[in-house]
Amino acid sequence: MGFVWFLGWFYFYLLATASSLAEKENEEAVLNQSGGGRGGVRMTIHHVHGPGSSLAPQPPVSFSDVLAWDEARVKALNSRLTKRPKNDTRYTKSVNVPLNPGASIGTGNYYIKVGLGTPPRYYSMIIDTGSSLSWMQCKPCAIYCHVQADPVFDPSASKSYKPLSCSSSQCSSLEEATLNDPLCDTSSNVCVYTASYGDSSYSMGYLSQDLLTIASSQNLPGFVYGCGQDSEGLFGRSAGILGLARNKLSMLGQLSAKFGYAFSYCLPTSRGGGFLSVGKASIVGSAYKFTPMLTGPRNPSLYFLRLTAITVGGKAVGVAAGDYYRVPTIIDSGTVITRLPMSIYTPFQQAFVKIMSTKYARAPGFSILNTCFKGNLKDMAVPEVRLVFQGGADLNLRPLNTLLQIDEGVTCFAFAGDNGIAIIGNHQQQTFKVAYDVSTARIGFAPGGCN
Repeated sequence: MGFVWFLGWFYFYLLATASSLAEKENEEAVLNQSGGGRGGVRMTIHHVHGPGSSLAPQPPVSFSDVLAWDEARVKALNSRLTKRPKNDTRYTKSVNVPLNPGASIGTGNYYIKVGLGTPPRYYSMIIDTGSSLSWMQCKPCAIYCHVQADPVFDPSASKSYKPLSCSSSQCSSLEEATLNDPLCDTSSNVCVYTASYGDSSYSMGYLSQDLLTIASSQNLPGFVYGCGQDSEGLFGRSAGILGLARNKLSMLGQLSAKFGYAFSYCLPTSRGGGFLSVGKASIVGSAYKFTPMLTGPRNPSLYFLRLTAITVGGKAVGVAAGDYYRVPTIIDSGTVITRLPMSIYTPFQQAFVKIMSTKYARAPGFSILNTCFKGNLKDMAVPEVRLVFQGGADLNLRPLNTLLQIDEGVTCFAFAGDNGIAIIGNHQQQTFKVAYDVSTARIGFAPGGCN
């Protein structure tokens, strides 16, 4: 009753002031690991529509819905950057966990399976480079829990669960992590978090600690996360979010003391599998080209970098250098379609259309994708698109990164113009290895697929 009463008071305050299959699959993946020891753990992953998948969309997700959610995501990122800023050894280990296309849980993003509690129960969690605080829906769902693919986590069944007090240091860190002030349920002296996403999506609940299991031999005692009692919005059928942003409360920040402040991933297409690897060892062994990791003063937890050029068919797009430098650029795991300011998008789109229109007739636009062609992606001859970043790092995009087939015989340019920030979306990152070396402030790209 304490939390229900508290939320009722909080909503009034806002108005007044502002108007066991998943577990089995995960255990099998650990048993089939291809590495271990000092190099970490690498687990096999399966495509969501492959044999044994239990996460089929319910109901099926339309592509128009994915694009609508993507627009909400971009608005959320832009809104965060309008908020006022707050004051604010060598490693040989890494951990690799499976990464799956999020369509199976009703989102356009990516998820991994992790264990929480003692004994551990396994859950499908969205990974998000734009989020700091991790949270998971928890019983008793005092206000509302959205429908999720896995059973809702029950804190009372975990021997290692612990709610955090209002006076804890972690509670004091919530403002920096969530851009929202921490609150206190005075009836139980438990810290209350609010994670809001600028698009009316939010999660609210108790700040807690428990044992996080990311592989049979790798875990994190005392993992700080939000135990959600009211979660509403665009989270699909996931159990919650795992934050990978630059913040001490993120999953990355909490794992950094053990493995090093770095991670890498390969985002798969809907036909394959990828990986998430945490630790300094995860960024070695591939032919990465690095660019400086920049920091935005309004939101230092996000991953900024500098786009310096775009080429189409080997020729540079006619954009002045100042236009690239004036607009901040974020790389984001949660945005699907890359957004570019109109001063860059327009000449880029025109250069691409100039080549494609000699071979393919134009088709009507679709949602935010205003440049479409008649034809199927697999049959198209597509000019190479190259995104170049400061220092020479680049993404040499394949046709599957440049175009999206939205219907039989209709394929669209997978970029969109925007009046806000530039965002490198996950469609353009698919099948590339992307390294985030936070300890030395650099981001790297390597081709070669997710194997």
